[in-house]
Amino acid sequence: MTNTSESFAVFPSLADRSVLISGGGSGIGAEIVRGFVRQGAKVAFVDLDEEASSQLIDGIDVSDTGHKPLYRHVDVTDIEAYRNVIQDLDAQLGGFDVLVNNAANDQRHAIGEVTPEYWRKALAVNLDHQFFAAQAVAKGMAKRGGGAIVNMGSCSWRVGLDQLSAYVTSKAAIEGLTNGLARELGPDGIRVNCVIPGFIKTERQVKLWLTPELEQIVYDSQCLKELIDPVYVANLVAFLSSNDARMCSSGTYTVDGGWI
Repeated sequence: MTNTSESFAVFPSLADRSVLISGGGSGIGAEIVRGFVRQGAKVAFVDLDEEASSQLIDGIDVSDTGHKPLYRHVDVTDIEAYRNVIQDLDAQLGGFDVLVNNAANDQRHAIGEVTPEYWRKALAVNLDHQFFAAQAVAKGMAKRGGGAIVNMGSCSWRVGLDQLSAYVTSKAAIEGLTNGLARELGPDGIRVNCVIPGFIKTERQVKLWLTPELEQIVYDSQCLKELIDPVYVANLVAFLSSNDARMCSSGTYTVDGGWI
């Protein structure tokens, strides 16, 4: 079955919508950026990697949409700096309709090596910014009659991957955060959902972690016997952000080939 962008759905309700994506410079985040541009949305993204972000923008064809992505360099663990960037982009784009909390770092760590400082940093990069970004955009979304927030979780804590204690703690908490935000923001028309990727074939995952042994584990665990292209994560994020998913909130949705 083809996986070219021409074969994927386009959601008319996403045209000209303003979208903020954290960690959008590479990996799944970069594919989410491309996906929303293809939908005709006005995309802003943040990332620490300036080179990768510039290359991403240079490689995107906006001849059909006319909306070139906006990029800002910021460390999302610096909450005050991130708030200022969100405020600046919000003013530039006239308010955000969609927030995708994607930024994360799945660096491996043994339990005995984890210090209080490492633990705090791991939760900051994987969890804290998701709440504070949602807090920063919620008031504006409510004034405009609603919006959509997509939090990126992970299958890692559900399938019991090791050497990731701080990471899986953060990712498990994101599902609780999603439920809490959805309940409180729902009366303002703001939908909040969580996307749970499985093992996604990004450049980073292939370079750092994919061994023949891990690949076999993935194939043995998944119902579908192929590695997952990040475009399928981006497709689900786009759907959940569109009016087609208007009555979807407080949900968790997997893109894992049937692993969980």
